[in-house]
Amino acid sequence: MSTQSLGLDSALAAYLLRTGTRETETLAKLRAETVERSDAHMQIAPEQGQLMHLLVELIAARNILEIGTFTGYSTLWMALAAPSDARIVACDVDPEAAALAQRAWDEAGVADRIELHLRPALETLDGRLNEGEAGCHDLAFIDADKENYDAYYERSLRLMRPGGLILVDNTLWGGSVIDSAKRDAATEAIRAFNAKLSQDERITLAMTPVGDGLTLARKR
Repeated sequence: MSTQSLGLDSALAAYLLRTGTRETETLAKLRAETVERSDAHMQIAPEQGQLMHLLVELIAARNILEIGTFTGYSTLWMALAAPSDARIVACDVDPEAAALAQRAWDEAGVADRIELHLRPALETLDGRLNEGEAGCHDLAFIDADKENYDAYYERSLRLMRPGGLILVDNTLWGGSVIDSAKRDAATEAIRAFNAKLSQDERITLAMTPVGDGLTLARKR
């Protein structure tokens, strides 16, 4: 929904990128290539990638789930922070975007840490649960179709270890969450999801205005 944090003008966003992020050459190249796409608005902001990079380091995440990979920019931020024996299960359904992602991962030397699954993410998540991986994952990033956010979240929560972290993108949705005129399915789904998490005692919650709204949910 937004490739920079809400409320930042272009000058302040440029300053934040210049002084507050450590975007590698490969990351910058991938971001530039993604901007040329008609669906470039789906990309996360660099400052969000930097924060996710730090969070991976902070919790020493080795087993990571990504639900919605797109061109692999967010994946690359996390992979660069993860140890060499990490496993990132990346879920998407767009082979064209995934091809761009794979080229960047190869260029950055982290492709061996990433398992790409080109099928509906719920199938992949259910497969992990069926294989006995409940409680085995450290971090999940949810950034896919909004109508399925609740289903992605519930499965991710089961797959997380205690203390594991779920990151959810677009939870401010360009400000539409407080616009009563916005009644489309995606907006309604995000409103319902946000309301649910605000009362969910299974997690410790922080909704932040990073990017298009990044919610952090730590499994208790």
